[in-house]
Amino acid sequence: MMGVLAAIPKLDANILQEIAGIVGETEEGLSGTQIGRALQACGIKDIDPTNAKRVRLFNALVTQQEKDQCANNVFAFLHHVMDPIRYTSIRQIFDSRRASLNMILAFRGYELGVDGKIKHTEKVTNLDEAHQKANRLQFELNKRKVHSQVLRYCNSELLQDNYFHAVFEAVKGIGDRIREMTLLAGDGGDLIDKTFNIEDPYIVINTLRTETEKSEQRGFINLLKGTFGVFRNVTSHASKIKWPISEEEALDLMTLVSLIHKKLDKSVTVKQLQ
Repeated sequence: MMGVLAAIPKLDANILQEIAGIVGETEEGLSGTQIGRALQACGIKDIDPTNAKRVRLFNALVTQQEKDQCANNVFAFLHHVMDPIRYTSIRQIFDSRRASLNMILAFRGYELGVDGKIKHTEKVTNLDEAHQKANRLQFELNKRKVHSQVLRYCNSELLQDNYFHAVFEAVKGIGDRIREMTLLAGDGGDLIDKTFNIEDPYIVINTLRTETEKSEQRGFINLLKGTFGVFRNVTSHASKIKWPISEEEALDLMTLVSLIHKKLDKSVTVKQLQ
């Protein structure tokens, strides 16, 4: 977090324009009313309230910065609009907005943390480095609106070597969730068969009243087993080989995991282990 009394060097117009474009983005950015309130809360004069959102915001920030001869109030504005408490029910918007801002801030040696505060970081010099800083995988997953359970496994530690670790942990997370819902032990195929079997299920994804619904339950069992099986088989040789996964493959695999979690969201736990 920046020191309260330290003067933060002015940001150039390109950076301010990008910040204004992200915060005032047409679809997922702040509304005009929200921008007005945020500027007022930060003591920044709203000099162009009738203009387009991003232009209005840029003009307000650049004018305030010129008046201050520092970027302190610009950062105070970002702290205000990126306060995590504002995103408790819309976590994906926070993650997406933070990733976009960090792509820009990284070129000037700053980073917006998960606490919504800006701190110094190593300056990047090209787009590849900026994407890495901003955690592009998480950004792209947010665009796909993947389940929040998937995003838990996209932190920098898991992505340090390759995407495989993040995907593997996300798949393991499905088993964790099933165990939490049913209080069963076990893993893999045995856990899936016991949880979703047609005759005496712990979890159902429909009423199981018709053959079509029973077929859907069986299909979900096969989907789970296939997802588990791929990663369990590979990791049995993890000490000997690396299984390279590209960004595109990781996105597709985690989207599949997201689908499974969304099906579990709509499922019903009909009993638990006593």
